[in-house]
Amino acid sequence: YSFDHLKTEKSGKVGVRQCTRVDLPQTCVRDWEEGIVYGSAQNFSRHLMEMPANHMTPHLFTEAVRQEFEMYGSDKFSMVVRDSDWIREQGMGAFWAVAKGSNEPPLLLELRWNGGEDGSAPVCLVGKGVTFDSGGISIKPSKGMDAMRADMGGAACVAGAVLGAARLNLPLNLVAVIPLCENMPSGTATKPGDVVTAKNGITIQIDNTDAEGRLILADALTYADTFQPAHCIDVATLTGAMSVALGGEAVGTFSNSSQLWYTLKNAGFTTGDRVWRMPLFKEYGDMLKSATADVNNISAAPSAGSITAAKFLQRFTACSSWAHLDIAGVMDCTEGISYLPKGMSGRPTRTLIETLRSLSQ
Repeated sequence: YSFDHLKTEKSGKVGVRQCTRVDLPQTCVRDWEEGIVYGSAQNFSRHLMEMPANHMTPHLFTEAVRQEFEMYGSDKFSMVVRDSDWIREQGMGAFWAVAKGSNEPPLLLELRWNGGEDGSAPVCLVGKGVTFDSGGISIKPSKGMDAMRADMGGAACVAGAVLGAARLNLPLNLVAVIPLCENMPSGTATKPGDVVTAKNGITIQIDNTDAEGRLILADALTYADTFQPAHCIDVATLTGAMSVALGGEAVGTFSNSSQLWYTLKNAGFTTGDRVWRMPLFKEYGDMLKSATADVNNISAAPSAGSITAAKFLQRFTACSSWAHLDIAGVMDCTEGISYLPKGMSGRPTRTLIETLRSLSQ
């Protein structure tokens, strides 16, 4: 894989110098073909993440997903794009609070794979889709801000995982909920201290507009509950604190279900794209108290930033088998992983596909 989509001179794919035909058992051929599906799905996620923000707006993200699924289409797959009017009608005040500072309209992308029995509870995947994160009024430093084109890494990995599930024809029902927007400063942007109401009625004091991912996920998780999922997994480049805690070696994982956690852990062991469980103790949630609203979007204390973010999200899901994957530390690859060149990683797409595969059995 190499990203040369916007270059006039293409680098080209790595060629095969020599090919020797070997008669292999059918199981080996099947494993090879499935491996191609896993790798192709991750490369699709990487492509979405690597594209500059002006080439990957919320609208262009939905079109890229549509085109990819048309190539590997199936009558079991469907796609719906919800516009900003629908978002506001749904009472998604937290999502709208992030999106309203940008001229790019927000969208909510809904993907469905109906490979299971009719009426069986689906697995829900929710992916953070901030296609560019300036930080809003709480603006980020300029150095390295271009990397925030990949702040939709959760959305990209979820889209890649659904693609993989479809190509493997997994026997399960799957719903992906992907809120897409930009986080920009402007005269219409949310200001620190503003209070908004989320879809589930909880009021949120927004003291830091750069803690925006949890806001759009809050409404997306509440919407995911309407599908009454058997399991719900959200994926997000959520906190820099996770990068400090785990670096790029594992995905920080929070879950209210040990069974779901072990499924994710085993999937990570199989794919080599590891996950690591983090705590969800009640005391961390107490750090999000607000004097003017039900909850603050940031902690009053400077510590445990990834955990308090996860506790914030937990308030917005009723699913008894929920997991939150903070992928900020594995968003890009600089060194240490021999099979991934420098750039956006598309992790943990393969672990998500393997998890779905396990849940379908």
